[in-house]
Amino acid sequence: MSRLKLFLLASCAIIVLLVGCREGNRYNVLRPNDVVLAFGNSLTHGTGAAEQESYPARLEDLIRRKVINAGVPGEVTAEGLRRLPAALDEHEPDLLILCHGGNDMLRRHDQAQTIANLKAMIEEAQSRKIPVIMLAVPQLGLLVDPAPFYSDIAKEYNVPIEEEIISDILSDRALKSDTIHPNAAGYVKLAESVADLLKESGAI
Repeated sequence: MSRLKLFLLASCAIIVLLVGCREGNRYNVLRPNDVVLAFGNSLTHGTGAAEQESYPARLEDLIRRKVINAGVPGEVTAEGLRRLPAALDEHEPDLLILCHGGNDMLRRHDQAQTIANLKAMIEEAQSRKIPVIMLAVPQLGLLVDPAPFYSDIAKEYNVPIEEEIISDILSDRALKSDTIHPNAAGYVKLAESVADLLKESGAI
């Protein structure tokens, strides 16, 4: 075999290795009867739209798997952390979508504790071998930007994350019902982005 062919084969092997490392958070494909648990606060519950217009309801139609809406309006991460084990016990999900922390920021809770609570929720799911994906929530400020700690947590736990979509929706008057909640059209956009993230992570 020529040196050129050996070089090309070696280069291809390195590329495959690098891609494999970059995609280390890929998940197994969800089976048709698998259950997805959407866990969070009012953004998950669907405040600002009808029940059937929430992002979990829209996502269920898009991915053709059962998606349970476990959103509680007004909930902070400390409350979510206490609630999560029972929700996992009850629904036995095959994947968890975690969208939490917005109320902590609105109420100016200690950020370090919010981060610790989010990490503990991920650890609770991962200890049960339940894959997790995260949705970042905007931080307080003049610009509607995602709080940077979500990305840090996702990297630490090798969890796929959608960082921009909620910020993008809440930056568009046509997609929100009030200053902090999407409307029906906004929840469609959110569901579509979550479905794309599931595809990118290999879950569907």
